[in-house]
Amino acid sequence: MAGRYGEMDYGSLTKGGVAFGAVLFAIGAIVEVTLGGSGVLSPTLDTALLTMEFLGPVVALLSVVVFGIAMPLTE
Repeated sequence: MAGRYGEMDYGSLTKGGVAFGAVLFAIGAIVEVTLGGSGVLSPTLDTALLTMEFLGPVVALLSVVVFGIAMPLTE
């Protein structure tokens, strides 16, 4: 029987969100560490990478809260 939100696999959505947040953080951090000190990065790209580093953990935590806790409880 379909729930309130349809046939959603909350476990897969949670894992996908955490993986996406981790990849976002990792790409931002790795590029920042490897190219940040050399002066090759433009200020715009540096800001984008820093934003990726901050938003990665936020996306990971929000996906756990939304898809792992809130949506299954409200179904």
